[in-house]
Amino acid sequence: MGKKKEDSPDSGYGEPAQFDPNFNGPIRKRGCTDIICCILFMAVILGYIGIGILAWLYGDPRHVLYPRNSTGWFCGVGPNKDRPNLFYFDILKCATSVNVMATALNGFQCPTTQICVKTCPEEFWAVGPLDYIKKPKEVFEQNICVPSIDLETTNFTVAEIVNKELCPFFFMPTTPALGRCFPDIQALGNIPDAFSKVPGLPSSINETSNLIKNGTGSGDILNGFSARDVGIRIFEDFASAWPWILLGLVIAMLVSLLFLLLLRFTAPVMVWLLIIALLGAGAYGIWHCYWEYDNYKQTSATIHDVGFTTDFKVYLQVQETWLAFLIILSVVEAIILLTLIFLRTRILIAIALIQESSKAIGHMMSSLTYPLVTFVLLLVCVAYWGATAVYLATSGEPVYKVVALNSTITGCETINGTVTCDPQTFNSSEYSACPSASCIFINYNEEGLFQRNMFNLQIYNAVAFLWCVNFVIALGQCTLAGAFASYYWAYNKPGDIPTFPVCASFMRAIRYHVGSLAFGALILTLVQIVRIILEYIDHKTKSAQNPCARFLLCCLKCCFWCLEKFIKFLNRNAYIMIAVYGKNFCVSAKNAFSLLMRNIIRVVVLDKVTDILLFFGKLLVVGGVGVLSFFFFSGRIQLPGNTFRSENLNYYWMPIITVVFGSYLVAHGFFSVYNMCVDTLFLCFLEDLERNDGSLQKPYYMSKNLMKILNKSNKQAK
Repeated sequence: MGKKKEDSPDSGYGEPAQFDPNFNGPIRKRGCTDIICCILFMAVILGYIGIGILAWLYGDPRHVLYPRNSTGWFCGVGPNKDRPNLFYFDILKCATSVNVMATALNGFQCPTTQICVKTCPEEFWAVGPLDYIKKPKEVFEQNICVPSIDLETTNFTVAEIVNKELCPFFFMPTTPALGRCFPDIQALGNIPDAFSKVPGLPSSINETSNLIKNGTGSGDILNGFSARDVGIRIFEDFASAWPWILLGLVIAMLVSLLFLLLLRFTAPVMVWLLIIALLGAGAYGIWHCYWEYDNYKQTSATIHDVGFTTDFKVYLQVQETWLAFLIILSVVEAIILLTLIFLRTRILIAIALIQESSKAIGHMMSSLTYPLVTFVLLLVCVAYWGATAVYLATSGEPVYKVVALNSTITGCETINGTVTCDPQTFNSSEYSACPSASCIFINYNEEGLFQRNMFNLQIYNAVAFLWCVNFVIALGQCTLAGAFASYYWAYNKPGDIPTFPVCASFMRAIRYHVGSLAFGALILTLVQIVRIILEYIDHKTKSAQNPCARFLLCCLKCCFWCLEKFIKFLNRNAYIMIAVYGKNFCVSAKNAFSLLMRNIIRVVVLDKVTDILLFFGKLLVVGGVGVLSFFFFSGRIQLPGNTFRSENLNYYWMPIITVVFGSYLVAHGFFSVYNMCVDTLFLCFLEDLERNDGSLQKPYYMSKNLMKILNKSNKQAK
C-alpha cells in the first residue's frame, strides 16, 4: 500500500509536507529575504549603469582601438577608413625617446611625423644624393607623404620637404602590428649594398635595429609580430578543421552526459575497484619492501656507515632503509583497512547519494544546460566591465603639447612640454628656434568633476564587477539547489517532481532571494578585494621588502586565500539552505554549517568519494577525446572519401589543443552541475534523517536504497 496522493507533499513545489509544526521546510508562502542588502545591491547596479552611461557620453574608445597620425586623425576610421596602419617617418626617434611598444600601447606619440597608410612599406628605400636635384613628384610617392602637401603643385624642394618631414627621408621593411608599422627585424640584416652610398643611412638603420633588439623586450615582441604568417596559418587550420573541432566537443558532451547517467550503475563498481586497487598497491609495496630488505640482509653496510649524502641511490642499498619503508607502508595499510572497516556504512551512503544524484539529473536533463546561462551572464558582466573601463580611461579631451626631441638646443627648453597645441593646425615653422618641435599627445584632460574622480570610478567599476560576478555564480548555485531539492522532497518520484523545476527555482530565487544571494556575494567580494590589495602591495614593494615583511605578507596572503575558500564553501551550502527553506543568508549559513559539523565524517567521505569519481570522469572525457583527436588530426585515422586530410593542416596540434581544452570546459560544466546535485541531496538527506522518523506523520523522503543501508523504513498506513 503506497501513500495516498492527498497525503503526499505539496507537488506544486516538490517540497515536504509540514507534518511537524517545527519543521519549516520549503513552504509555498515565501517572503523576501535580506531586503536591506537587496536594496543596496540594486542601488549599486543603478550606480553602475549610471557610470556606464557617463563613461559612454564622455569616453572615446577610438583612442585605444585606433592609432592617430600627427594631425590627430584616427587611422582606419573616418577620412582614413581605407588607411588602417600608422607609418612612422623616422622610427629611430621613437626608439631613442621612449620604448616603441610602450609608445604604441600607452597612446603617446613619437616625436616624428606619422601618417596613415593603406599598407606598410615592405622594402628599403631612401632619398639618394642625386634625388635632391629632382622634382619632388619624381622622388616621393603621394601616399607616403603628409596629406597637406601636393607633390604635383608644391614649391618646396626635396631638401625642404625632407627637413620639414613632409615626406620620409627613408623607410625600411615593416610589419603591421596593433595598427602600426614596426620594423621587420629579419629584413634589417639584409640591407642592400646601394644604401652604402647614402650618407649616414646605413648607420641609422643599424642603430634602429640595435636599439629595438637591445631594448626593454620590444625586439622579442616585434620578432613575434614579424611571424604573423604563423598566425595566418593557424587561422587557416581553424577555418578548415572547425567542423571536426565541433564534432570533438559534441563527443565530449555526449561522453560526459553518458558518464553521469551511468553513475547510478557504475558508481559502486568504480569506488570499490579504486579501493581494492589502493589496497593492492599498498600490499605490493609491503611485499617489495620486504623482498628488498631480505636481499640486503647479507650486506654489512648500515645507515651509520653511509652517513649523510645527497645521492639517494646509496640509501636504497642499505637494509635499514627498506625496513623503514616496510614499517611505514604497513602502518598506512593498517590505517586504511581500519578506516574502511569503520567507515564502510558511510561509504555505502556516499555511493547511494551519488547514484541518487545520477537519477535526479536523469529526471532533470534541463539542469545540464544551466551552465550556459551562467556563462552568458558572466560574459555580459565581463563585457560591461571591460567596455566601461575603456570608456572611463578615454574620457576627457586629449591634451597635446609641443615636445622637442633634443631639448638641449637653445630655444627648445622654454617650450618643451609647456606649450599646448592643436595637432590639426600645428605648424613647426612657428618654432624656428627649435627644429625638432612636434605636437604630441600627452594625456587626457583631468579637469572637471568627472575627470578628477576617474580613479574612484575605476575602483567602483572593479568592485561592482566582482560583486556582479559572484552574484551570478550564487544565482546559479541557488537555482540548481532549488531544482534538485524539489526532486528529493518529492515523496513519489518522479510523479511528484514539479514541471520545469529549474525554471521554477530560478524564478523563486529572483523573486525572493536576491538580497540573500547578494549578501553572500558581497562577503566573498570583500575578501577578494583584500586579496587583490595584498597582491598589489606585494608586487609594488617586492624589491624593497626585508625577509620579515615578505614573511608577514606571505602569511596574510595565505590566510586570506584560505578564508576565501572557506567563504565559498559556506556560501555554497548557505545557498542550498536558502533554496530549500527560504530563510535569510545568516540563518541559512548557520544552519548549514551546524548541520555539516554534526555530520563531519559523512561530509569528508562523500566529498572525497565524489572528487575521486569526478576526477576519473574528467580524465576519461578529456583523455579519451584528446587521444581520439590526436589520431584523427595527425592522420592516423583516415575518413573514407578523403572528407578530411590532415596533410592540409599547417599545425595539426592546434586543433588538438583546442579540442582538449574545450573538452575540459565541457566536462567541467557538466560535472559542476552534478557536484551541486550531490551537495544538495546530501544536505536534504541530513535534514531528512534528523527531522523525520519514518512514522506516518514524519515519513522519510530518502530513497529505498538509503533506507536499506541505514536499516530504516516508513510505516505503512493500515
